[in-house]
Amino acid sequence: MPTKKPVRPDIGVWGQVRIEPGQAAETQITISESYSGMVLEVPVYVRRAPKPGPTVFVTGAVHGDEINGTGAIRNLIANPGFELATGALILIPVVNLIGFERHSRYLPDRRDLNRSFPGSTTGSLAGRQARAIMDAVVARSDFGIDLHTAAVRRTNFPNVRADTSDRRLSAFARAFGAELIVNSKGPRGSLRVAAMRRGCRTLVLEAGEVWKVEPTVVEYTLRGVRNCLVHLGMVEGDVEKPPYQMETDATKWIRARHGGFLRFHVAPGDIVERGDPIATNTTLFGEERSIISSPRGGVVLGMTTIPSVAPGDPICHLAFPKRGGLRRVERAQQNLPDESLYERTRDDLASGMLVRDAD
Repeated sequence: MPTKKPVRPDIGVWGQVRIEPGQAAETQITISESYSGMVLEVPVYVRRAPKPGPTVFVTGAVHGDEINGTGAIRNLIANPGFELATGALILIPVVNLIGFERHSRYLPDRRDLNRSFPGSTTGSLAGRQARAIMDAVVARSDFGIDLHTAAVRRTNFPNVRADTSDRRLSAFARAFGAELIVNSKGPRGSLRVAAMRRGCRTLVLEAGEVWKVEPTVVEYTLRGVRNCLVHLGMVEGDVEKPPYQMETDATKWIRARHGGFLRFHVAPGDIVERGDPIATNTTLFGEERSIISSPRGGVVLGMTTIPSVAPGDPICHLAFPKRGGLRRVERAQQNLPDESLYERTRDDLASGMLVRDAD
């Protein structure tokens, strides 16, 4: 016998809260109880258009210390800059509320919420929270945008990650307008993998670093969310296209061979050719120990933000384009004005590190 498709919860009914077409309201999702027995609730903001259409969720801080997404979603709530014509938006500034309050990626039991989906109503604290989000948010949604940053002591140039083998998700991911799209199914237990299995096509934006709300990353995110809503016909207007778009499933972390203190030669978003110096590894007195070079031509996807390294530490995350793709990226970057969002984002992400030409 075929299994029955789960009944989709009403987008306008959230417990005792009713949200009619054309209205917006705050509500909560009960996720667990605290050590004192108090009920723990995640704040949710729902905006409905006057006309029916797709439902899109936007989530931030699934890792509690990754708050660039929180800053962007607060803007989407307070000053979205667009009118919703059809469908509905579910906005959650902080999913991992317990980790957020502790300035931590993890939950108090050291579990990673983004490795705990789809979760269970009778499992661990992480599993129960994951199940609550799946049942209340993902089950109501057609598409999802999950906002992340790099891990601690790293930064990422904005890039979208999605399973582009899914035709509709691929179009959704391209519409976001990120220059860099990494084709991947995602790690087991992540929100986007679980959402995809539930029939909710979901992408991840990786941008910036932990414990910060970076202005250009917020601007980048707001543009991307609006682009996706325009693509789905939920917002009127045109999709704002990036200067170039590179899709790849080939990435590699370049690691330190020796301990030492780094002198960086590239910044997030930069192009590197094969053999180009990424960083010079020096002693504490500045004497050169080794030069870390790019193994092939690519784009700097992410970097460490801490110059002191031990052997094996990750230094630079490179994305490798298909044959001939790097020349197209290079031409597009050369024609960008200094005030473009791409250049401003690159400069902002590099502002916390000393980048200088190789000797």
